[in-house]
Amino acid sequence: MDKNQATGLILFAAVILTYSLFFASNPEIPPVESTEPTIEATQTTPQPNTAVLLPDSLLDAQRQLQFGELASWTLGEEQNLTLENEVVKITVSTKGGVIKEVLLKKYFSWQNEPLFLLDSSHSSLNYSLDTRLGKVDLNEFYFSPQLSSEIIEGVSQQILTLRTSSASGELIQKYTLSEGQYTLERSFEIQGLQGIITAKSIRIDWENQIKAQEKDLAESRRKTQVNYYLAEGSYDNLGLSDDPEEVKVDQPVKWIGFSQRFFTAGIIADSVFQEVALTQSTPSDSSIVRAMSARLFLPLQNGQAKLTHYFGPDQYKTLKAITPGFEENVDMGYFFVSWVNKYIVVHLFEFLEKYFNSYGIIIILIVLLIKLALSPLTYKSYIGMAKMRVIKPEIDELKEKYGDDATKMQQEQMKLFSQLGVSPISGCLPLVLQMPFLFAMFFFFPNAIELRQESFLWAEDLSTYDEFIKLPFTIPFYGAHVSLFTLLMTISQVLYAHFNNQLTTATGPMKNLGYVMPVMFMFVLNSYPAGLSFYYFVSNIFTFGQQALIKLFVDDSKIRQKVEENKLKNVDKKKSKFQQRLEDAMKAADANKKK
Repeated sequence: MDKNQATGLILFAAVILTYSLFFASNPEIPPVESTEPTIEATQTTPQPNTAVLLPDSLLDAQRQLQFGELASWTLGEEQNLTLENEVVKITVSTKGGVIKEVLLKKYFSWQNEPLFLLDSSHSSLNYSLDTRLGKVDLNEFYFSPQLSSEIIEGVSQQILTLRTSSASGELIQKYTLSEGQYTLERSFEIQGLQGIITAKSIRIDWENQIKAQEKDLAESRRKTQVNYYLAEGSYDNLGLSDDPEEVKVDQPVKWIGFSQRFFTAGIIADSVFQEVALTQSTPSDSSIVRAMSARLFLPLQNGQAKLTHYFGPDQYKTLKAITPGFEENVDMGYFFVSWVNKYIVVHLFEFLEKYFNSYGIIIILIVLLIKLALSPLTYKSYIGMAKMRVIKPEIDELKEKYGDDATKMQQEQMKLFSQLGVSPISGCLPLVLQMPFLFAMFFFFPNAIELRQESFLWAEDLSTYDEFIKLPFTIPFYGAHVSLFTLLMTISQVLYAHFNNQLTTATGPMKNLGYVMPVMFMFVLNSYPAGLSFYYFVSNIFTFGQQALIKLFVDDSKIRQKVEENKLKNVDKKKSKFQQRLEDAMKAADANKKK
């Protein structure tokens, strides 16, 4: 349609509207005799919300003005069609090809209700195109559906093809859902329509209010955020702050994930997304975890574009198989501990799940296997502490002799350690090497969907706190409940600290720190998942057993004998260069302090 035709159409519509308002007479209604009193026309007041019904010809004219050759696509009747496999059920509307609902069939909310990852009342996923007459929303168009299935390389697939056409061409959308998959492939194809659809990309506007699916809203909000992955290969997110956040990404983006604690709704480009704008906020409504939105553009290549939706659980190995970097939707911790979760714990869980149904038993076995693997370090740590314990008399003598001169005390201690062949860090270093495993669990268990709604002993759900006693009041920084697993962990940690103090030479504040830290962690972990507290509790019990077993085979008298042999052997031993430099540095620091 050229400018002259458009102008003529506008004038034609104006003439019809003017005629209908001012000149067209209403049909005459013959008078009917009635005993009812007659109401004069001047007494009739129109309702303020009464809709004005326009003639069909005028409605068609308005469609022509807005959509041009595509006006016929706005006529039709909406149908809802279902794509379904054993793990997910997706409802698609023929109006716009909109995804209206996504139901995860193997999961339920904490209230045991069906778990909808998307639904029409809390989310919208709209697509639009530029045309010669302006931007049009695909939700305005009706599509003719064709549902089919086929088997490709032994994999069954359901395919929903949506078409809408005119004399100038057609627009085709296609959805493909494979058996056992949480991914939904989607493609667009424009055939013909040259000069009508002018778009070089498809605009996507996605808004989602994340519904609360878990019992602990605070923990869910700590784990819910917008994630995205740049085409160059780097991951980023909008953070976990409750304050509204917004970011415009200048670089091409490969995927975007609306990630909550245990589930992710993601959109992945076959090529890239451009001009991406993301927002995130935390509403006051307790039924909503976060409100998220994304605006992005998917480039069209020869009138075609492809993308993939992911609607499913945050299982590390499942996400890793989707696309590069998609596993980042699961928080495995900081880089110095994440390797423990990614390369050890995840595989242990997967292996043990094949043979055991109880996740409490699986946690116990993981503790056992990790403790056995780290037992050489535990043994070295015990021997190091035992050596420090047997030379305590010599250290006490130095304290009495040089107690007022800290620098001299340190110099003499280093000389003593050198002569006796004892390293003060020999008991600590093995413990430091075990720390990544301890901290890795702090990130793994709060994010492990495997523990979700899995019970053990009195804990109904290992992925949240075990409310053994509900308090009628709230204790600051502690909460309104008592987690028994956390309490048991604290008691075992205090007992371990007491036992450990018998094996070391720690005194004063350092000795008391072992009792203070467990109590502090009790306040922190009281609202954390029961699986985490249970892991730490079992770990402490195994540590008791290890040290008791080692003590049976380690004789302090033999260690003392070895120390005496080293003392005689090293009586004329010269200082190493490192010792000399360290001693010089200590003397210089002491001199500066005196100045």
